[in-house]
Amino acid sequence: MQHNPRVTTVVDDVSLSSVSVGRGVPVIYLHGALTTLDEGLIGLGATLAPHHRVTAFDRPGHGESGSGIGTGSAWRQAELIHAAVEAMGIVRPVVVGHSFGVAVATAYALQFPEDVVGVVALAPIAFPEPRLEQMMFGLRAIPGSGPWLNEMSALWDRVAMPMLWNGMFLPQQITSAFKAEFPFEMSVRRSQLRADGEEALMMGADLARSALAYAGARVPLRVLQGDRDAVANPMRHGRPLSFLWPDSAFVSLPGLGHMAHHFAPETVLAAVAAVSTARSNVLPVAA
Repeated sequence: MQHNPRVTTVVDDVSLSSVSVGRGVPVIYLHGALTTLDEGLIGLGATLAPHHRVTAFDRPGHGESGSGIGTGSAWRQAELIHAAVEAMGIVRPVVVGHSFGVAVATAYALQFPEDVVGVVALAPIAFPEPRLEQMMFGLRAIPGSGPWLNEMSALWDRVAMPMLWNGMFLPQQITSAFKAEFPFEMSVRRSQLRADGEEALMMGADLARSALAYAGARVPLRVLQGDRDAVANPMRHGRPLSFLWPDSAFVSLPGLGHMAHHFAPETVLAAVAAVSTARSNVLPVAA
């Protein structure tokens, strides 16, 4: 679909880039690692835009968004994006996150429950565990040797990144729309891969903090995950997240992998409607 130009909102000296499409009940989209806001609009824009005003953000350090001290933290990213959402006049959106974007979406809802209708978690990374990202990118964020390693990895990244993008889609093939519209060159920039490294380094502590808070969540959650997701195991992430979160439901998508929402966008639309309906039944937010 045709996307509107990126706009920039500056929060605490960090520039946050976003694109908005459609009209209706507001939805915020937060992409995962190694991608940009374009990923969400490619996969979901055409389905959500007739019913919702979808605003997709480049998370800090990704796409055209800047970064700053501590912006590798999912909780800090949630603070910045919440401030940008308020500055843009967006009121009580449904927050949709994919993969590591779910870590940001849940941190957003846990910190600002009165400002969120609900959360839709797509293929979530929700609990700390040893991960490939930490090995491949985390070392690049270590002070001293990290920047040098990041620069020296440029040639390797040209080879590895296409394999990682294709691997995200398994067992399906990467879609023709993603091939045609995704800004691959933007996503292999040194600054973005260093941002992915910062997230990988902070992921363990961030997800541990979130996991301890899930049981106190006060907004509805719907978790959607392919049963063949090889990036985030549903039994270690999606299902336990749904179990701990008080008002939640888990939807398994048979035969689909980590990028299931690109193949089942109508299921995401239904989940957005479900959390909107469930909001009235959530426990009242403490004063």
